[in-house]
Amino acid sequence: MIDTGRELGRGMRWLLLACGPMNAAGAVCFAPPFPHARRGFGLPDPDPFYLWVLAAWIAAFGVAFARQGWTGRADRAVLALAAWGKGVFAVLLVSGTAAAGPPRLAVVAAAADLSLAVVFGVWLWRSAGRPRHAKPGAAGNGSGPVVS
Repeated sequence: MIDTGRELGRGMRWLLLACGPMNAAGAVCFAPPFPHARRGFGLPDPDPFYLWVLAAWIAAFGVAFARQGWTGRADRAVLALAAWGKGVFAVLLVSGTAAAGPPRLAVVAAAADLSLAVVFGVWLWRSAGRPRHAKPGAAGNGSGPVVS
């Protein structure tokens, strides 16, 4: 993973550290040996190959989140992909189960992922103009107008 040198605040670090175990749980839910976990979300049982691929990617993102939280340095590309992926998953989960009325567990999971997608997106937007290693609130880092 490429270290972009973007410093994370304490809140974002804790959030990313919490995403590691959240993604670990998601990876277990999608692993083929646990069909009851998927059924709780109202999801079908596809071919095990695709479940393993999905579980592996969810686990990989969990490791990437935990690493960023642990080191305090953000990888903007990983966070951008995560924002997109979590947002798409939330929308697909609710829309895919909407015909039968989404199970409560699916709504909770979708709300959590959608919330994280928004937080990651807002963090990316707010930090876009900040130079490397700039402190939040420092002049000229994109956090507000600079008067010259």
